[in-house]
Amino acid sequence: MTINETVGHRIRQQREKLGLKQHDLAHALQVSPQAVSKWERGENAPDIALLIPLAKLLGVSTDSLLGYTEGEADVFEATVFCADFKGYAQKAQAMSVKALAVWINGFFFQLTEAVLQYEGIPVKYIGDGFLCFFSGPNHQRRAVQAALYARQIVTETLTIALHSGEIYLGAIGHPEYSRPDIMGDAVNIAFITLGWARQHLQSHIAATASVVKHLDQSIRIGMPQSFTFKGLAEAVNVYEIG
Repeated sequence: MTINETVGHRIRQQREKLGLKQHDLAHALQVSPQAVSKWERGENAPDIALLIPLAKLLGVSTDSLLGYTEGEADVFEATVFCADFKGYAQKAQAMSVKALAVWINGFFFQLTEAVLQYEGIPVKYIGDGFLCFFSGPNHQRRAVQAALYARQIVTETLTIALHSGEIYLGAIGHPEYSRPDIMGDAVNIAFITLGWARQHLQSHIAATASVVKHLDQSIRIGMPQSFTFKGLAEAVNVYEIG
């Protein structure tokens, strides 16, 4: 087996283990899906500049990716995007269970399409909640653009929270039932910010300072607001977007 074939096999093996699709890898690394497909077929190998971010995304060491020693899962920088919408409890009471499932799938379809438009990676759906992340170049800006686009196309009133930081991506749960998930302080803060934004923001798009500091003047940003939450060491500075 050539080195390209070895690397391609390891990429595909780890990608499938994490439950990711080829286009998920492409979006996270900001390359084309065709490039990922060629890597996995052993036709060529990732550019050397992509080896470290690729290894982190797949949760292995670069040595392991190249077919040497097995490494431990790692973390990487990303923007966490979480969302829900107003009125889910009322709809659940008013609809049959089957009608609710059909309706929520339509809502999630719209939201997911908005995220994919800006190359985000969906992670999971829980009730009326949605979780995804953006990584790679300009991940903060792409997450904000996806949030603004989602607000335009989704027919329900959305609340979206964005926070950037290090996340862990891996299979969580019993080995026979585990699913890919993201974990870390960045995920926790994003969800805490989501709850705060429901009560305090008119536009219902909230981004923390970790996201806003990477944006330019083309995006309308409100004045900072600060809140504290039990269990957080420091106050969170939040900005209304749009």
